[in-house]
Amino acid sequence: MTERHITRAGQGGDRDVYEYALLRVVPRLERGECVNAGVLLYCRARGYLGALTHLDEARLLALDPAADVPGVRAALRAVEGVCAGGGAAGQAGHDDAGRRFRWLVAPRSTVVQPGPVHTGLTRDPEGETRRLLDLLVQ
Repeated sequence: MTERHITRAGQGGDRDVYEYALLRVVPRLERGECVNAGVLLYCRARGYLGALTHLDEARLLALDPAADVPGVRAALRAVEGVCAGGGAAGQAGHDDAGRRFRWLVAPRSTVVQPGPVHTGLTRDPEGETRRLLDLLVQ
């Protein structure tokens, strides 16, 4: 049994700490309205960084009928690419998962924005990413 799976009093037992942030689409920055469109999740102990996205086009267009839907979809795909790492992710693709997560959750004034970072405990970071997407986005 690895150290990670030994019960640790006050530390969640065999679960590991993760951090997550929602990806929000803010089509008109001056109005501040947003649509949740994805989730980023980072679990240092398991070396996991992942993103899942889902764009509800009808909700987006209800906020702004002139929204650039292809541009938003491209930005969401870019976030997924940075999470995956490697050469296709550009310069950030060569950074470790923690640095890529911190870069992705840094505040920015663009149409696709990260929300605040929250924490939790999980045994399955990939499954938790799916659960959060289902709960908070879809």
